[in-house]
Amino acid sequence: MIRDIEFLSTEIGGVEVPTSVRDTRVEDGDLLDAYSNAVISACEIVGPSVVKIEVKQKQARGRRQQAAGSGSGFVFTPDGFILTNSHVVSGAESVTVLAEDGGRFSADIVGDDPDTDLAVIRINSPGIQSAMLGSSGALKVGQMAIAIGNPLGFQTTVTAGVISAVGRSLRSNSGRLIDDVIQTDAALNPGNSGGPLVNSRGEVIGVNTATILGAQGLCFAIAVDTAKFIAGRLIRDGRIRRSYIGLAGQNVPVRREIARFFSLPNENGILVLSTDDDSPAKLAGLLEGDVIIAFAGHQIDGIDELHRLLTEERVGIKQPVTVIRRNEKLEFGIIPREREFIN
Repeated sequence: MIRDIEFLSTEIGGVEVPTSVRDTRVEDGDLLDAYSNAVISACEIVGPSVVKIEVKQKQARGRRQQAAGSGSGFVFTPDGFILTNSHVVSGAESVTVLAEDGGRFSADIVGDDPDTDLAVIRINSPGIQSAMLGSSGALKVGQMAIAIGNPLGFQTTVTAGVISAVGRSLRSNSGRLIDDVIQTDAALNPGNSGGPLVNSRGEVIGVNTATILGAQGLCFAIAVDTAKFIAGRLIRDGRIRRSYIGLAGQNVPVRREIARFFSLPNENGILVLSTDDDSPAKLAGLLEGDVIIAFAGHQIDGIDELHRLLTEERVGIKQPVTVIRRNEKLEFGIIPREREFIN
């Protein structure tokens, strides 16, 4: 209950003395009605665009039955393109979409990006209602967040909460960090994956993707600005092009005396554990035991930073890489190739 208190006073001996208060109140019910109406309105706007996705996985050798699973997604164009999570449809032999109105459609996988856990599929249903994509750039902590999906097979389930944090990082199944992730306390469960996270205006602000096992109220969504970029590339190319140099490594500190001697801005690097046969790293001359401290003119202090630099633009273009080898600082030229992801 919110109180607006007005003090009433009278003058006694030239001094104003409070004598009573007038208490005007905004009832809790009014606030709850406003909150409920916002959730209801958002669900009415987005609900018809949310779909359940049923997947049959490719049958593994020696397995008697074909594995099946389900998740969520939402139509984001009038011609039937649907956004969902990569882990929902990756490796699928067949994908079936169930619409809110009971329609059942066979879907084709347009593109899949495990590094951001996003995928685009498509159904042939002209005129199907599509969701409005908002923006995640101006999200505020505390802002209302509404999740719609199909947790544990219960179709079109709604949960509501707030934006708990923005700008989080989350590690995908491929091992790369997903940046600009939204944290929310709107409850998510298995089956919510790929469904929309929306604001009070019914605009999609994120793609629900993960929870922390054993935790309560720690749920995450890929920001819609990331999803829009990835979806556009998947529709255009069917994949996201990233570069590859072909090495295995781990984050390590650079010896302090080495860092001081070479005036290194960072005291961390990537220890090369191995290089793939015929890989760009091996062809460039990198050896096991080298510590990478810079790539493409950028100082790097870990594998995640290197991943961020291995972009599409660097494919086929020679890039300088600086390493510490024993007590020497050496520079090599490396030509990244396009990375291929195998399900």
